[in-house]
Amino acid sequence: MNRTFALVAFAIVLLLNGFLSDTTSHAADAHKLVIIAGKPSHPPRMHEFNAGVQLLAKCLESVDGLEVVPVLNGWPQDESVFDDADSVVFYMDGGRRHEIVQEEGRRLKLIDEWAERGVGLGFMHFGVEVVADQAGAEMLRWIGGHYENAFSCNPIWEPTFAVLPDHPVTNGVKPFQILDEWYFNIRFLGGIVGNDAQSIKDTKFQPILLATPSDDVRDGTYVYPKGPYSHIQASAGRAEAVMWTVERADGGRGFGFTGGHFHDNWANDDYRKVVLNALVWSAQVEVPENGIASTVSDSMLEANLDKKAPQKKKPKVKKQAKSE
Repeated sequence: MNRTFALVAFAIVLLLNGFLSDTTSHAADAHKLVIIAGKPSHPPRMHEFNAGVQLLAKCLESVDGLEVVPVLNGWPQDESVFDDADSVVFYMDGGRRHEIVQEEGRRLKLIDEWAERGVGLGFMHFGVEVVADQAGAEMLRWIGGHYENAFSCNPIWEPTFAVLPDHPVTNGVKPFQILDEWYFNIRFLGGIVGNDAQSIKDTKFQPILLATPSDDVRDGTYVYPKGPYSHIQASAGRAEAVMWTVERADGGRGFGFTGGHFHDNWANDDYRKVVLNALVWSAQVEVPENGIASTVSDSMLEANLDKKAPQKKKPKVKKQAKSE
């Protein structure tokens, strides 16, 4: 009896070891995506970085081969979260006080080290904006472009994305129209306009979301500064990239997405899908032919919102013609 019990116990141990080994192996094989949410800013339902990151992470839970690690309220105190990351994406406020330029450039050097190892990098909404002499060169290397104050502009407008390129990030995405604070006239690498796919210094650049701002949109007002800028008006009729990707010579991937101002836009299936696809693609995980499937409920949109003071003044909105 004792011998039989011992044999059964030994068999159970072997089975458990095999199960744990398989589980560990699966986790080790998964590509790691870290999404960093910025600290609270702006009125309610705008710049809801913490809620947005958690919503996107939930939408990615079922993606095979992907481990998503959301980081809330800015740069993590424990930087071990970046260990073995395949992609790091920043959804946060930018400009002169951008999280990536803090600590006298230490963080920039750290991200540069990731890029040299082929780590994917993504920047969303205000996070796309940096001061050129602080991090402009780095952003051009990492993701191929950045918002530059007084060169780029940030009106609230409603473009139609009628034509989508053949690219994994657009898998399953249908043409859509949506209101957002879409930045344009981005400062792109090599001085390119950014509305054509091309290779620049071993970097493969691809515009993803293209739309042509109407003259009313170009004439302002912009969110800040109000504008208008003569060089923006002078480019009337030109298509503008408001989302793009790059494939870098180091093997890493990068993307910029200038939308993400209004939290409730995550309810739009195609708007959400193009971002989910970009997140997965940046981590070197294959995007399904029909894109990343997800659904968002009202309760998901209401979850994890930051506590903010009520909005006192509604932003001015420019309606975009549907003929684009």
